[in-house]
Amino acid sequence: MSEPARHSGLGAHRRPGRAAGPAERPAERAADGRSRGRRARRFAAACAAALTLFTAAPAVALPTGGDIHPAADATTTAEYPVALTIETVAPQVAAPNGTVSISGHVTNAGKSALKGAHAAIRRPASSKPLQRRSELQLVATRNAPGSADGVELDSPQYALPELNPGQSQPYTLSVAVSDLGLSDSGVYELAVDAWGATTDNPRDRALGIARSFLPYSQGGTEAQPTKITTLWPLVHAPVLAAQTVSDNDQAVPVLRDDSLAAEFAPGGRLYELVDTGSKLSNLTWMVDPDLLDAAFAMTSKQYRVQKPGTDPGKPARDDNTVPGTGSAAATAWLDKLRAAVAKQGSQVVALPYADPDLASIAHNGADLTGMGTALNKAATAGRLTVEGRLSVDTRSDIAWPYQGYLDQQIAGIARQAGDGLVLVNGASMPEPDSVNYTPTAVRPIGNGQNALVADDTVSSLFQKDLTSPKDQTEAAQRFLAETYTITHEQPQNQRGLLVMPPRELSAATAKVLAGALQAATDKWLTPVKLDTLAQSAPDPKANTAVPSPADYPTQARATELSAADLSTTDEIQQKLDILMRVLTLPQRVRGPFSAAMVRSLSTEWRAQGPAGSTYRDSVKKYLDDLTGAVKVPDKKVVTLAGNTGLLQVSVKNDLTQTVTNLRLVLSSNQQNRVWVGKAEDLVIPASQSVTLRFPAEARNNGPVTMTAQLWTTGPNPQKYGEAKTFRVEVTSVTNGVLYVFAGAGVLLLLAALRFVRQRKRRGGQPHEDGDQPIGDGPATGGAGDATEAEPEAPEEGSAEGSAEGPAEDSAGDGPAQTPRASSPDGRDRTAGDEKVGP
Repeated sequence: MSEPARHSGLGAHRRPGRAAGPAERPAERAADGRSRGRRARRFAAACAAALTLFTAAPAVALPTGGDIHPAADATTTAEYPVALTIETVAPQVAAPNGTVSISGHVTNAGKSALKGAHAAIRRPASSKPLQRRSELQLVATRNAPGSADGVELDSPQYALPELNPGQSQPYTLSVAVSDLGLSDSGVYELAVDAWGATTDNPRDRALGIARSFLPYSQGGTEAQPTKITTLWPLVHAPVLAAQTVSDNDQAVPVLRDDSLAAEFAPGGRLYELVDTGSKLSNLTWMVDPDLLDAAFAMTSKQYRVQKPGTDPGKPARDDNTVPGTGSAAATAWLDKLRAAVAKQGSQVVALPYADPDLASIAHNGADLTGMGTALNKAATAGRLTVEGRLSVDTRSDIAWPYQGYLDQQIAGIARQAGDGLVLVNGASMPEPDSVNYTPTAVRPIGNGQNALVADDTVSSLFQKDLTSPKDQTEAAQRFLAETYTITHEQPQNQRGLLVMPPRELSAATAKVLAGALQAATDKWLTPVKLDTLAQSAPDPKANTAVPSPADYPTQARATELSAADLSTTDEIQQKLDILMRVLTLPQRVRGPFSAAMVRSLSTEWRAQGPAGSTYRDSVKKYLDDLTGAVKVPDKKVVTLAGNTGLLQVSVKNDLTQTVTNLRLVLSSNQQNRVWVGKAEDLVIPASQSVTLRFPAEARNNGPVTMTAQLWTTGPNPQKYGEAKTFRVEVTSVTNGVLYVFAGAGVLLLLAALRFVRQRKRRGGQPHEDGDQPIGDGPATGGAGDATEAEPEAPEEGSAEGSAEGPAEDSAGDGPAQTPRASSPDGRDRTAGDEKVGP
């Protein structure tokens, strides 16, 4: 492992040939006692060899102010201006009578040129190996070169040219294992330093150092090998959209992008993961079923991809999608994966469908009723999908929270989802100080659950993309050192180790991990599948306490799906349930949307927050469009001319399938002014409209607001879609009070006319019977009984006073339906006495 060089005062190693100063350590003084003549001869030979090497590998000048070669991130000082890297160690495990070759780069990261410098290997300070993992950590965190790094070997040495600031020079050094002074099998520090002077400081001194580890094995059965289980994740951010394109009655899948086409092809991340994993034994594949569905969808040559820049929430059509390009790659990848997982000893774990984020749900959505249902459906769908696509048996009762971080809330939500085994990051459950060895990974954590705790140090080596040779060698040699030391902490106590790489394991990192596993297999490691490790006896001294939510890492919490994100997904499920009630072919919608809803919860959105938000919004918008395709068209004003009539309302179905189990309820906000009849159930053919006519009775003239609302029928009716309001203008209502006054006025008018006619007929003479009131005698040719002149009210149901024809034109050409209704006084106007409303 490469480390930067820093000034540490007394720890600096002295170049041979200089007098020992009073501050130099005994190890340095001992080194100075070597034969100066022998050093001179070797140095001359090294210089001669270097002349040839310089021709093949000239110094590389790096741009001023730009990135420095592989050690650009190394910390250097004026005293230690050289940054070294160790980029290869071959072999990775040393053997007696063997040779170890080391290569890397020397970079002048200072401000002045190097003079008379060379690179050399240091012999370990002790012939005894490093005994504990804490000693490995001390070596890995050491900075400036010092006596603890051992003594520089006289040979081999690599003479360096004069390197100006920013220039880099590759080096290669080969040393006999016997020259390293290794005594017992174990792990040793492997260090390479640079020695020389600079133009601004002519003192000959150590200029920088790089460190790594070298396991040394003399063979034989030294200890019980450690059982090691390695998780091999195959996951990807969701790409399947809820939309499909219809092609000859076939649903053609639609993807939000075509990124998987490159990943499935040779050289792509997912291709390389399968290729690398297929060469390992007893591997545990962690498979996202949604990824398999996406790959299977891509095997169709007709699959489509949403055009960049178009609205992903709109229905997919030929004009807003383009043909996909990954059909052949997806087909080949699936075949390659099926062959890999069928290998004897392999195990497949089916993650819940689309890999929902347990931690986000536990922390921000535990009170949402739909979350538990979604997790249960995801677990079942995940198992069935993986078994169906790969034709293998799977295990699906395993929870893998984000990065393995666990707390009590996460354990609880996993238990509710039926997960009896939880994969945990060792940082969440560190070992107590009283345990001075690495216990086995199995831990009982209560409530019938077990945890498999991954070793934090080992797993962290593979958390980043190991693209540079320096990082690859550093991780591989540290892995070998850590696992060797774990095995030999208690040689006769066989334990089990879990290696948990990140979900987004890169191809380069996977190859480093695979190479390290292969280097240690059958030496001090025995690969086993997850079930074998889970059946191991737990260590009673190991930590089994699940941390509280307050101990959950702040950085991990910052990337969680928010309560608003989860609420949006929960609303999608609720709206989907309502839509399913009215469709006659619900299978066309249920599958794509149920899967899309779970995809909205995917753990992979942690690293792609904006893309996750876009995906959730597009699913919600598309579902709203589908739901809104069955609606009451907008209307503004309807005129009711008379005290009774019919209000006509249309319901339109723009879906490509018939809808049923719907009822339209028309209600008045002033029932004392306008009363309407009851509703009936609706059946609306695909792409058609139906019109309903509601009997209405008005008691006053003027405007009245009406509300039209669709409801589902059956148990627990729910509102469907948005309510629509419109205004009813009532005209020509004959009020009962007007009848009384109008009738009285007519009687008075008739009486007056009769009196005038009688006076004219008598010529002003008095009545023959003086006691008889005027006009009381029998009349001939008069108006008769006054009641005969009183106007009659129109009969109920007659055309008089009623609104003739429909109150509004139909919004479509569908059939008209007239609901049954009864009047406010309880008289049956048509037939039936059905309750208004859902």
